[in-house]
Amino acid sequence: RDVAPSRGLGDVYKRQIYAMMTLPIDAVPDITNNQVQIVTVSPTLAPQEVEQLITMPIEIAMSNIMNVEEIRSVSRFGLSLVTVVFKESVPTLDARQLINEQIQTVAGEIPTELGTPELMPITTGLGEIYQYVLSVEPGYEEKYDAMELRTIQDWMVKRQLSGIPGIVEINSFGGYLKQYEVAVDPDALFSLNITIGEVFEALSSNNQNTGGSYIEKARSAYYIRSEGMITRIKDIEQIVVANRNGIPVHISDVGTVRFGAPKRFGAMTMDGKGECVGGIAMMLKGANANVVTQELEKRVEKIQHLLPEGISIEPYLNRSELVNRNISTVVNNLIEGAIIVFLVLIIFLGNVRAGLIVASVIPLAMLFAFIMMRLFNVTANLMSLGAIDFGIVVDGSIVILEGILAHIYSKQFRGRTLTRKEMDEEVEKGASGVVRSATFAVLIILIVFFPILTLNGIEGKYFTPMAKTLVFCIIGALILSLTYVPMMASLFLKHAIVVKPTLADRFFEQLNKLYQRCLHACLHHKARTVVIAFAALIGSLFLFTRLGAEFIPTLDEGDFAMQMTLPAGSSLSESIKLSEEAEKTLMDQFPEIKHVVAKIGTAEVPTDPMAVEDADVMIIMKPFKEWTSASSRAEMVEKMKASLEPITGAEFNFSQPIQLRFNELMTGAKADIAIKLYGEDMAELYKKAKEASLFVEQVPGLSLIHISEP
Repeated sequence: RDVAPSRGLGDVYKRQIYAMMTLPIDAVPDITNNQVQIVTVSPTLAPQEVEQLITMPIEIAMSNIMNVEEIRSVSRFGLSLVTVVFKESVPTLDARQLINEQIQTVAGEIPTELGTPELMPITTGLGEIYQYVLSVEPGYEEKYDAMELRTIQDWMVKRQLSGIPGIVEINSFGGYLKQYEVAVDPDALFSLNITIGEVFEALSSNNQNTGGSYIEKARSAYYIRSEGMITRIKDIEQIVVANRNGIPVHISDVGTVRFGAPKRFGAMTMDGKGECVGGIAMMLKGANANVVTQELEKRVEKIQHLLPEGISIEPYLNRSELVNRNISTVVNNLIEGAIIVFLVLIIFLGNVRAGLIVASVIPLAMLFAFIMMRLFNVTANLMSLGAIDFGIVVDGSIVILEGILAHIYSKQFRGRTLTRKEMDEEVEKGASGVVRSATFAVLIILIVFFPILTLNGIEGKYFTPMAKTLVFCIIGALILSLTYVPMMASLFLKHAIVVKPTLADRFFEQLNKLYQRCLHACLHHKARTVVIAFAALIGSLFLFTRLGAEFIPTLDEGDFAMQMTLPAGSSLSESIKLSEEAEKTLMDQFPEIKHVVAKIGTAEVPTDPMAVEDADVMIIMKPFKEWTSASSRAEMVEKMKASLEPITGAEFNFSQPIQLRFNELMTGAKADIAIKLYGEDMAELYKKAKEASLFVEQVPGLSLIHISEP
């Protein structure tokens, strides 16, 4: 008779363990709003023309879409980025389809030579999960320059990393994009009476393969193919531009063919040693970060053997390290909490077996919660798991077991040894007597979390996973307390009922005496008790108004993200120079730093539309226990700022990688607080912004204020 229940219980355990092993894991909840970004690259246009000819038509078209909460844009030299924020109820793919339909409509208003609007990858603020550089071994520096490294990145590394489930884009950064250039000699064109248009026409019409159907001969068919695709510099040099007196004029006669690179809008430097080339693996929205990073690491290990000699992939920012660190912290805290609860239960229940029964509810309730988290798509992270309170979880089980113990240790059973049948019946009676109290106590606890489950927006994304996880745990523990706990009590509690005074009995006896004296005093001085209670309430409210407040404590990501800002109009070369100087300063003065990597300007896929005078500098730190220069993160930031003060011409502001990305995606600004001024006259807006900054600077606690120059 016990075979079927045993098999069913085994299947339940298997499903619980499977849910635990496959549960999506990340460092923090993803609070990015439901947005779609539209990018248009137009390398020849200034910001004013980008705004008028590209950004404005796109914004007007997007304003006709339903369920849109916000439309904002950034217009920079050669780049337009429009962000459309939808309501959370709109599915991501439906939102992109609506945007794509409007893009098809507005594309006719934007000349094709100015650029084509495109949708950005489906990713979020947690999307940049793996960042790396191509490292050159000593002795190979002369063999691989920035252009050659970029070619290896685009044609080998990027293609090999593509196709991993959960990866939506591999974004290249740094180096020089290789292209073939023809440096035309104006004097040669003039002397041969050739226009630049004829050179363009010759180059475009002589770079293609064509087909010529097929011919039959005997029993075979021969397919005709004409090869005219350019494959090397010599092919370009031999292209005929014109014919003068029966003599062909080649490209080599009117110019020089060479390798070159287009104008760059970004660069990458590392450790103060100069420019480097790297990439950013971007995760699909909703994917499992832990699984995706594991697959990335496996693929990178395979690619290492395919790279040319002297080249290797060196990751400098890996999300799995932060995830593992946070999850290990949560696991350690949960284990310590479970041990403390177990010890407290043994001491105060006065029964080791009873304490073990209640303590065993904790892992089973957690496994139940994991199944529910899988069903409701709740990610395991610092917020969802870190708030679990085992004292609340086992509350119902303690009430049930206390009722059972109180019943079987009553006077009528003292000194007896109960049979199995009698034990089952008495345990059932004891549990039935308190089941209503236990259930109502747990339901009252659950009701407390209902307001949190109704939160919307950013606060809902932060706190709803925590509330859901704890509710799942409590519901699982309630079910176990009504079924599992009585069954285990019947099996494992001693059938010989012997009452002996325990440490818990003596403790509660003394506590009860103290309580009775306090209760007696309160009942005899009712007015004084009420006055003291209300005075304490008023005092606590007064203290509450003096407490500081923040939305949520800042997560320690382990690394720093530093923003470097140069004056408007600074060149890319100047940004590279100052970033190298800042990197070298930090590397020399702080042994806790492993790497300093600066991403200047915009990458090929402009997920972060920065100007060339802006840079995001990732400071990769060693574990905190190895720090010697500072005893806290705040102290380390202050010392880093002090070390960078001698570098003139740039401002430095510190944050954290994920925090920085969240701020930018949600508000369009990387600062914690942004003030936006609206108007037509940019000069007047800039003037008013500087006036506003004088008032903002007086706010206590302000670290840095930055004004974006027009």
